Parts: sequence; C-alpha cells; structure tokens
Amino acid sequence: MMEKKKRVAILGGGLTGLSAAYYLQKELQEDVEITLIEASPRLGGKIQTVRKNGCIIEKGPDSFLERKASAPQLVRELGLENQLVNNSTGRSFVLLKDGLHPIPGGAVMGIPTQVRPFVTSGLFSFSGKLRAAGDFVLPKGERKGDQSLGQFFRRRLGDEVVENLIEPLLSGIYAGDIDKLSLMSTFPQFYKTEQEHRSLILGMKKSLPPTSQKHDPSKKGIFQTLTGGLQTLIEALEKNLSSVKVTKGTKVTGLQKKPSGTYSLELSGGTMMEADAVIMTIPHASAGSLLKESEFDYFRTMESTSVANVAMIFPKENVRMLKEGTGFVISRNGGYSITACTWTNKKWPHTAPADKVILRAYVGKAGEETIVDQTDEQLVKIVLEDFKKAMEITGLPEDYVVSRWKKAMPQYNVGHMENVRRIYSFVSKQYPGLFLAGASFEGVGLPDCIDQGKASVEQVRQYLHL
Repeated sequence: MMEKKKRVAILGGGLTGLSAAYYLQKELQEDVEITLIEASPRLGGKIQTVRKNGCIIEKGPDSFLERKASAPQLVRELGLENQLVNNSTGRSFVLLKDGLHPIPGGAVMGIPTQVRPFVTSGLFSFSGKLRAAGDFVLPKGERKGDQSLGQFFRRRLGDEVVENLIEPLLSGIYAGDIDKLSLMSTFPQFYKTEQEHRSLILGMKKSLPPTSQKHDPSKKGIFQTLTGGLQTLIEALEKNLSSVKVTKGTKVTGLQKKPSGTYSLELSGGTMMEADAVIMTIPHASAGSLLKESEFDYFRTMESTSVANVAMIFPKENVRMLKEGTGFVISRNGGYSITACTWTNKKWPHTAPADKVILRAYVGKAGEETIVDQTDEQLVKIVLEDFKKAMEITGLPEDYVVSRWKKAMPQYNVGHMENVRRIYSFVSKQYPGLFLAGASFEGVGLPDCIDQGKASVEQVRQYLHL
C-alpha cells in the first residue's frame, strides 16, 4: 500500500512563499501535498508591473543583485533567461539644496576608497572631509553587541559624510532611520572590515578587485531585471505550480499545534485544514496575530514603514537633464519631499520607447510617512515641484502611476537578529514543523526572499524525514 503523502501548508504568496512552493514541488513532489494560501486576490506581494503608453513601470522593486545567485538561477530554471537584462551604468547623484552632486568615484555604499574624487567633491565641507580622514587613524571599535548603522558610520567618518552620502544610499534600501537600523542585520560586512583592517576606508579599498577602482562606462550594471517586468517572474512561477493547490483571497485566521503533532489551520469563511508542516512567509505583524505567546511580542512591536513611489511618463522633448546619469538620492539636509529618483528609461532603456522619459520618485521613510496618505494628484504635484529643482521640465506628465505600500517595509532595528534567533529557537521547541521565512526576518531583497524560501524546503525535508 502506498504511504500517504505528507501535507505542507505555505502561508503567503509573495516571492518567498512562491519560491518555497516551487522548490517543494521540484524536490519533494512525490512525497508531499502542497497548499499555498494567499490573503489577497493575487500572488507576488510587492512585485507588480504596470504596462501603459508603451512603458514598463514597476510598482514595487525594479531589480535584483546579479551576484546573489538565487534570483538569476530561478529565472533561468523558469525559462526566462532570454529576458534577463542588466542595468545601464551611469553616474548617480546626491541632491542637496544647491543642486546635484556626483557620487564620488570609488565610493562603495558611500564609503570613499579613492582620495581625489572625495577631496574634490562638493558634497562635503573642508571640515567634513577632514573629519572623514580621521578614519585612517581612529582605532577599531570595541567588540560588542549590535549597534546602529548611524552610530557605526558617524564614529568612523563623521556626521557630514553620513548625512550627505551614506544615509541617502543605505537607508533608502530599508526606508528606515539610519540611527535605528541594525548594523549586524543589514551590513555586517562593514563591521567585519573594521575589525580586520581597523580603517574602514583602507579595508574597503583592499577588498575591491583592481578593475573596480576605475569607472568603466562599458561595464555592465550589477542589477538585473526582466524585459517584460518582474511580474513576469511571478506569472511564470504561478504557471509552474502544477502540483500545488493555490488558494487566493483566503486568510489564515487561526493556527494550532495538535497533540498528534499536526497543525490545524482555520481559514477565513470558517473552513479548516490540517497540515504536517507549515511554512509561514507572511509579514511579522500577521505572524504575531496568529502566534499568541509573549515570546512573539517582538513581531507585534517591530516597526514597519509606509512608502510610496510615483512614476511619471513625459514626452522626451519635455524633460532636459541638467546632468547625465541614471538617478539621484536626497540628503536629509536637502529640504525635499522625495527621497530618491530613478531616471528609469536611462537605467533600463527597454522600459520606454525612444520618444518617452520615465521618472520614478520615492517618498516616505521612517518618521516621515504621512506624505503617503496624500491623494494621487497631491503626490504628483509635490513630486513634480521637487523634480523641477533638479531637471528642466515643461508641462505635466502625460500619464503617471502612484503606488502606496502601507506598513510594508520591515525595520531591522538594533537587536533584530538577536530577537529573530530567539524566536526561531522558541519555535523549534514549541512549534516543531513550523518554519518562518520572508522579508521580515533575514533580508528584504528578492534573492534574500528566494534563499529563505529554499531554506524552508530543506527544513521541511529534514523535519518530515523525506
């Protein structure tokens, strides 16, 4: 008699949940029945692509790092390799009150590795440059627990370099407060560099391959996307889940570990289902509403910020760039409402016809989230006013797309990793067979989510002895 298949429930149909379902099906299809449950009517989470006026506009993330192999690998497995494209390289800028300043050549995530571009940059005063040079002589920090990115970089390079260069570059990734964000949960490699080399600048310089010390305009970019938009990846994943029962528009309202060792899941509408293992890829706040114990209080108190982005389409003749490049970030001392702008058709030429320009602005960050609640028309007006301080624009956009993400950016504040590890330990003892994965835990980038989905498959395999 054939042995009954084990039942695995995946909560959440974002990229993490879809990756878990895909690799479960690929590796354990003969042994498991897979059910994926998504609360919204569509899959993909923040990955959404809009196609209008011949343009491709991303409502959420627009790319992934090529060097993080799991994303390009998944794209190839799904037969989409012919759509893989790298970003066009070009100068990036920082917008201050007095205009656009090039990010100094050789800067790695804002950390200078070449003296001349840094010394000649208009981003910093003479005293700010002198303070940053203190990194060459300062002792390395004492070995201790977690600290904020702001505390770490201010100690090494001073306030001015942090606020005019490092913060706009780094905090934009998490839409967070650099003085709260955890160093060890976001960029532990910087701590390691300091510990090994004492000087952060010298350590970063030594870690670079020789070719990266010079700007090569023909060099391909480090990011990749799909020519049809990232939603193409979601559509291909969904199409490939032939052995997975996918349930959309259904919320898990209750979860209970039964004495038999299985899980009982209560779904919206009052239906019940049983599972031998559960992969939970939902946001931390949703996980905190299902897991009631005090050990999960961190999920209920962990912050998430709200952000929005506004993409505008213009006829090419209506926009004149004052500088040539792919976009700019904004210093907190700049006095602007937007936090960054991508000249999308320059960074990704495939996204627009030759006679169109796409400008994509980002608004909202920790402590400045009320702007997200403005109407579409108000947001377009605010963004356009800021655009005109950095570019020459005539007339209104011929079309636009406003995307809001309420409480969508999990904040990896100081102590995050320690809290997550403590919760993992509690779950392994009290909820064996339940596995947590997703952007709330160990990385917000697309490859990070894919990696966590794949890791949860291995955890299920070991737990079910398959």
